[in-house]
Amino acid sequence: MMRRALAALALFSAAAAACAQAWPTKPIRLIAPYAAGGPIDISARLIAPKLQEALGQPVIVENRPGAGGNIGADLVAKSAPDGYTLVIGAIATHAINPWLFSGLPYDPIKDFRHVALIVQVPNVLVVNNELPARSVGELIALAKAQPGKLDFASGSTGSTGHLAGEMFKLMTGTYMVHIPYKGAAPAVADLMAGRVHLIFDNLASALPNVKAGKVRAIAVTTRQRSAFLPELPTLDESGLRGFDMTTWWGVMAPGKTPQAVVERLHAEVFRALESPDVRQRLRAMGSEVPAVRTPEAFTAFVASELKTYGDLVKRSGAKPD
Repeated sequence: MMRRALAALALFSAAAAACAQAWPTKPIRLIAPYAAGGPIDISARLIAPKLQEALGQPVIVENRPGAGGNIGADLVAKSAPDGYTLVIGAIATHAINPWLFSGLPYDPIKDFRHVALIVQVPNVLVVNNELPARSVGELIALAKAQPGKLDFASGSTGSTGHLAGEMFKLMTGTYMVHIPYKGAAPAVADLMAGRVHLIFDNLASALPNVKAGKVRAIAVTTRQRSAFLPELPTLDESGLRGFDMTTWWGVMAPGKTPQAVVERLHAEVFRALESPDVRQRLRAMGSEVPAVRTPEAFTAFVASELKTYGDLVKRSGAKPD
């Protein structure tokens, strides 16, 4: 019995190795779990032609939006682990939604191979120009002097903008009212109009308005300063020790995809990221060069983010829209 089991295992391993060596022999689907035109969709369409050229097979971007990205992520989690169906997994689908949505149909760690982190974008604490706070310390003092009178906007409940605000409240002992919107654009419009006081906005979205003087930036949410706004302090150095939050997304495959396929994909994705045209477009979106450089490190990063946001969602009481 043992010999038969070992023989079967050897045959399976040999077949998997042969499959990996032959891969790819047909078109590859790259699932973007959000609507066309957004930053994740744009990223997918930036790297797809580079992968297609390197792999010699069509790489077709397919939008599968819905349920905060869960529909597209679940589709890939349940796909054959053969390297022909991939997803741009993100902080929402793999670190926040597992805590925000009950009964999530996939496991963000076990059901995926985390191939390559491709984008990390800080959020920026931005206030309305009329708000009399020009530093983090002044904002904290104002919020404490007027509990419940300040409100902060976000693109949706459970977004990084929302949870950054909740982390800010928890770390400063302040109370501000969260105002969720259906997307960042209307939230920013109301911030500029003075209908809300502040927002933890994505850097790519915030940068033009900050540069134009339409809003005032106070700090970035990452541990290091941003190369795009180097004069702006971090929340960590402004007294909120340990505050470190970034929006991220990367390429993922189904959980049992062969290691050889994962390694080939990883190499080609990073080669695509290093091409000047792709790097320029991603920098225009506010993305720094990802610090996570291997599939193993990406898996560890996702696991760490999952724990961080699990604690934060529970403490904040955030619920899906």
